[in-house]
Amino acid sequence: MDILDLARLQFAVTTGVHWLFVILTLGLVPLVAIMQTRSLRARDRVRRAALDRMTRFWGQIYVINYALGIVTGLVMEFQFGLTWSGLGKYTGNVFGAPLALETLIAFFAESTFLGMWIFGWDRLRPGLHVTLIWLVTATAYTSAFWVLVANGYMQAPVGSVVRDGVAYLTDFGALLTNPSALVPLAHVSLAALLTGGLFVAGVSAHHLRRGREDFRGPLRTGVLVAAVVTFPVYAAGGLQYPIIAATQPAKTAMMDEPGWVLWGQYVMIGLGYLLGILALAAFLVVFREPLLRRRLPAVVAVALTAYPAGEYFGGFLFNEPGPYRGPIYLLWFLIMGAVLLSRPVGPLLRLLPILIPLPLVASLGGWISREIGRQPWIVYGRLTTAQALSPGLTRTMIISSLAGFVVVLGALAVTNWVLIARTARRGLEPAPTEPAAEPVPAF
Repeated sequence: MDILDLARLQFAVTTGVHWLFVILTLGLVPLVAIMQTRSLRARDRVRRAALDRMTRFWGQIYVINYALGIVTGLVMEFQFGLTWSGLGKYTGNVFGAPLALETLIAFFAESTFLGMWIFGWDRLRPGLHVTLIWLVTATAYTSAFWVLVANGYMQAPVGSVVRDGVAYLTDFGALLTNPSALVPLAHVSLAALLTGGLFVAGVSAHHLRRGREDFRGPLRTGVLVAAVVTFPVYAAGGLQYPIIAATQPAKTAMMDEPGWVLWGQYVMIGLGYLLGILALAAFLVVFREPLLRRRLPAVVAVALTAYPAGEYFGGFLFNEPGPYRGPIYLLWFLIMGAVLLSRPVGPLLRLLPILIPLPLVASLGGWISREIGRQPWIVYGRLTTAQALSPGLTRTMIISSLAGFVVVLGALAVTNWVLIARTARRGLEPAPTEPAAEPVPAF
């Protein structure tokens, strides 16, 4: 491998590992906020205490992933400046401000709100405390927006002119409304919710198998979120194809190559529809009792109506029956079968924990296809990857820094998942016991 290939591999490793932290963080924080909001609205004191314990449990997992994810982000930023200084020189005047805003939001605003939330338990008023976790959620997704504004410019440069080999911003509004940023933002946000939903459902299923009934509520919440966002995830993904065809015709041509279709597109489609089928089947099984007892005729009618609607939607969205129509048919047949047969929930509890890594793998594959398809451009049509490479780099420097990053990021990733696994297995903290009443002396 030459220096450029090694540098690209280094970027892929650092950014890919960091992305796994980001997608889980974005997926967990709104679910934690929802749980704490339910606790605030609970009128029964016992139920409120139980929901508070549940919020603390999921909040601990979120904080572990967030804290170590920040460190991986610092490693990624370090290698970015070390290896790709040519990109900063070319685009610094364009998306330097968005990246600066992302840093301010992620490292200052979001971290400040999160710190106040962590140390505010039993110290702040409940309403204010819930507001803090929703502010953490808002700043997390705002941070993702600014990152995708920068990445969207790299995919389709807009609102700028080039003078003396340097890009200068001319239209900030065009930069913020770039379709190559906004549609992927919707896709990433929905994919994060799918990741968080299946994570919560998988961990909850693990505890339910061990008879811990406190986790039935989070199981329903996780499965419901995953089921609701399943179709929008793939709809948002499909909406990117016309944008790619208009802005990056070379990437579209690459996607039409037999090798890419066989090993890339079909695999991702298959994995995506597998997640969709399992999420919706899980939704129907977990909520089987009210569906069967009260809403069976309505659900069957909706499923029968949605069958041709799904066929039309698939053909319209993807412009071809190809690999899409078959899974859509299968999906609706499984919905009707799950409703009518209503299998016991036991096998599902064994299956859900296995699903936890699948959306992580799918989202990482989507990111890889988005970045690889842009090559040899780092800013499409304007700056090549080779031109963005820092001058003076040697093969020895790249190999040594790559090895160092792999060790550091590997240690962080292993530490993160070990801590998450231990926290998840431990479950809820013991409920506080009421102090025993002192005996009244008899006279």
